[in-house]
Amino acid sequence: MNDSAAALTSGAVARRLGVSPTTLRSWDRRYGLGPAARTQGRHRRWTPEDIAVLEHMCRLTASGIPPGEAARLAADGSRAASEQATAEVTGEATGEPGAPPARRSRRDASTVLPLGDVRQECRGLARAAVRLDAQEMQSRLDSLVGEHGLVPVWDEVMVPTLRAVGRKWELSDDRYVEVEHLLSWHISTTLRSTHLLRPRTAPLLDTSPVLLACMPDEQHTLPLEALNAALNEKGVPTLMLGAVVPLEALVAAVRRTGPSAVVLWAQARATAGEAVARRVAGMEWGSAGARRRALVLPSGPGWGRSVPSGFTRCGSLRDAITLLSAPQPR
Repeated sequence: MNDSAAALTSGAVARRLGVSPTTLRSWDRRYGLGPAARTQGRHRRWTPEDIAVLEHMCRLTASGIPPGEAARLAADGSRAASEQATAEVTGEATGEPGAPPARRSRRDASTVLPLGDVRQECRGLARAAVRLDAQEMQSRLDSLVGEHGLVPVWDEVMVPTLRAVGRKWELSDDRYVEVEHLLSWHISTTLRSTHLLRPRTAPLLDTSPVLLACMPDEQHTLPLEALNAALNEKGVPTLMLGAVVPLEALVAAVRRTGPSAVVLWAQARATAGEAVARRVAGMEWGSAGARRRALVLPSGPGWGRSVPSGFTRCGSLRDAITLLSAPQPR
């Protein structure tokens, strides 16, 4: 096989590395990390040697080395120099006094997220997150949702990547907090932009909204944001109250809006509360003889494997969408 046949296109290299073609062009323009040869018509064709340099660049930026310095080290091909620079950035230089070898060994591998057997898109998103590459993360998320839809991307890409970052944070002495925060921010941005990325079903007329609220002490909103976006995509009207909703504020919102359903999210067991769910479930409104109540849906891992008696449990985003998209009794 000749060299041109063995070389890869920019698109193929981008997929292999988990970066965008735009990133490859930027590295070529800014740092000279382009292919050594081009075909007629100036099309880029990347040889194995070219790709090895890019892989080195990805490893270095993922470890926290600034792109300019990473590009220089990758182009030099000096593994010893790059490993020393990585150690300096992570605070684990071999000359650091008192640093136990076992600890250094664990940290040296810490830039790899434990994704396991997941979709290839997860790996590209994870690499961008570790590099704190905001533009790449947003581009990937928007493109995935636009092409595949919100629910499969949430289940198969967003959640696995978030879980991997969370596990790495727990195992790395509170490192990677910035990675989790930035990734969460861009996932939230995509969820709130879904109506611009995907066609929407016409809003359902004469339908009471679904009210979405976190429990009074719960701050995690991403799953609720995903449900909100998915319901809007189905044409179901919603009211998103977000994080840490005090009980009296929740009661006032239910009384004023008369929702068809109320979703109460609890991420942790400590934030779930049966008394809150029963208070909302017991509320009635409407004229005498035609009083109505909302369907109350305790949701999230904080409620455990079973919810309080008399309530419905949804085990997934898809289940919640199916239930809440169905006409509710009036």
